[in-house]
Amino acid sequence: MTIRLIKIFIEVYKVQNITKASQNLHMTQPAVTRAIKEIESYYGVCLFERINNKISVTETGKIFYSYAFHIMDTFNEMEKSIRNWDAFGILRIGASITLGNTYLVDLVSQFNEENPDIKVYCNICNSNDLQQGLITNSLDIALLEGNVNEHEFKTEEIATGGLILVVPQQHPLLNKDKVYIKDIAEYNFISRESKSALRTYLDSIFNIKGITVQPIWESVSTQAIITAVSKNLGISILPQMLVKNDIEKGNVVGCKIEDENLERKFYVAWHKNKYLNQSVKSFIELCQNYSQ
Repeated sequence: MTIRLIKIFIEVYKVQNITKASQNLHMTQPAVTRAIKEIESYYGVCLFERINNKISVTETGKIFYSYAFHIMDTFNEMEKSIRNWDAFGILRIGASITLGNTYLVDLVSQFNEENPDIKVYCNICNSNDLQQGLITNSLDIALLEGNVNEHEFKTEEIATGGLILVVPQQHPLLNKDKVYIKDIAEYNFISRESKSALRTYLDSIFNIKGITVQPIWESVSTQAIITAVSKNLGISILPQMLVKNDIEKGNVVGCKIEDENLERKFYVAWHKNKYLNQSVKSFIELCQNYSQ
């Protein structure tokens, strides 16, 4: 039994005439007759009685129609939903903590305005978890910072962002004319958690410079780190965009590091084998335009 046969039966049932049904279906009359006989043969029943070149539906035909109508109604609803999934679907977006606190909010707000029927789910976590989410397809797309595995993902650069050394008020480093990366090793350091993009980036710099920096505090929360610095518990290096307000308020003080350009690239990324439906394409385009 096929959808095609059910469609033919429903049309014959509605018009009670083989010739008219064949015209409506753009089929030949013998083809329609064969379709009805195929259904009857398959179930071993009589759907239409044929008397004096006229047909009339049997009681079995009426029962069959009630099922056929339900099947076609469900099928048509499925066709409509699947074909319009991009307009009435779900978009799963991940973002690093830095980008989740900055770019993500504006991007999702704009996306929601342009695509009100698409439900957007967001997950803000470290870059390692985000890349794993793309691999397992629990995320459709992600906003990442720093290095991205180019063998697994495709990326579009959307912006760059600087990092800055933050220290508490009255800290000894504020008395120096110039601050160098090696100076950090002399003080308690407060850092993002292991495997975060920021931590990985800083560890690579410290390694290249040949210095050892062992954090006394680790946190997934940038605000917790800022608070700890403001309480003179240590110093840290954080994204400028996330500490700007606290620096302006005098909670912490920003210091330039002379011998290192602390700037990272931000990306929108997706798995290289990911099918990009219109929702994902639209979000990527928003990211591209946002950076211009």
